[in-house]
Amino acid sequence: MRKIFFIFLAVAATSTSFAQQTKKDKKEEHRKRINALTKQEEEGVITYSKHTVFGFKLTNDGYGGFMEIGRAQSVKKSLLFQLDISERKHPKEDKQTNTSYAGPALIFGKINFFYPVKIGVQQQILLGNKSNKNGVSVTGNFGGGISLGLLRPYFLEVFDTTASRSQRKSIRYESADSNLFKSNSELYYLQATGPGFGKGWGNLKLTPGLYAKAALRFDYGRYNEVVSAIEVGVTAEYYTKKIPQLIFTTPKNLFINAYVSIMFGKRK
Repeated sequence: MRKIFFIFLAVAATSTSFAQQTKKDKKEEHRKRINALTKQEEEGVITYSKHTVFGFKLTNDGYGGFMEIGRAQSVKKSLLFQLDISERKHPKEDKQTNTSYAGPALIFGKINFFYPVKIGVQQQILLGNKSNKNGVSVTGNFGGGISLGLLRPYFLEVFDTTASRSQRKSIRYESADSNLFKSNSELYYLQATGPGFGKGWGNLKLTPGLYAKAALRFDYGRYNEVVSAIEVGVTAEYYTKKIPQLIFTTPKNLFINAYVSIMFGKRK
């Protein structure tokens, strides 16, 4: 029994020593790899072949999110494949709350929610590399692609005066009740409220178009294997039909906006 106990202790000690040595070797390997990446960055040597990035953006007329897959072409060039989904709001939108009836706030005169879905390709060019591991690399990118404008009708919930008993109904601009959208006082009388998030998805309309985009990206990730960046840029979108967003305003085909985005991801 005593022999078994000593054998068990010897095996446990050996295993612990081996695990500690393995951990030490992994730390040393990681340190060497990081040092090599830092040296390559300082020398301007490409250290990856692809990257995957996710991000969020704020525009002067809305917000959105995107995914990007990059493929390196050379030391200074990459191709970026992007999927971008956002919501665009009209600058004259006015959100109102009916104090006489509890419910979601309404936007007077709103006709449609507008969701551009953009699929495109960009050329990225390295403008300035990191001078050290704590530096910032600067890249410029430009390109474009297809923009699919999704229009979700804006429904109002109002008190139904034609019903025999108190109840509410949903109305939208393209309906027999569309005149109500033009009367703020009538909507107040009818205790109008805005729609819930699930309303209108079954009535989506699609308007195709094209877009172009140009931007500067500032990557402050400590090493080339990590993407941590801020991007600022402008986009221009043109649709085959005018986009109705708000009554008493002129629908348009062309939208130009500025944006700032933050993104995170990894390179391989």
